[in-house]
Amino acid sequence: MTFKEKVAELVNIALEERPSLFLIDLSISDSNKISVILDGDNGVNLQDCIDVSRAVEHNLDREEQDFSLEVASAGATSPLKNIRQYRKNLGRTLKVKTAQEEIEAKLTDANDEHIVLEWKAREPKKVGKGKETVEKKAEIPYGDIKEAVVVIKF
Repeated sequence: MTFKEKVAELVNIALEERPSLFLIDLSISDSNKISVILDGDNGVNLQDCIDVSRAVEHNLDREEQDFSLEVASAGATSPLKNIRQYRKNLGRTLKVKTAQEEIEAKLTDANDEHIVLEWKAREPKKVGKGKETVEKKAEIPYGDIKEAVVVIKF
């Protein structure tokens, strides 16, 4: 088993013990810098990062392989990469970029194939002058999403 395979296995074991957490990214550089990015259904706290870090670090031998380890949570402005992240953010406003457009709207559904965004827009009236507010809805397959981030409003 290679070093990278062993690290991936240890991370998976640590996450199996914490079902509310899930892996967003695992990277290992040529100099054995291990970077683990986590997210969770209820967020990720410092203790979660410490627990996963210890589960990995205590099962690797520094005499065998020198390494550095960083375990962090996905940042609030990090792009969404995982279907579980979309489900976690139902009801929040997302900024979604596709090849054709950029939409900022409320995430109302996320299933295994696509997300549903809903928003209100001002458009010219069909009859007469002026504008009217219309309800808009878009189903966007995950494959069409170039980037999606949660919009933070204060």
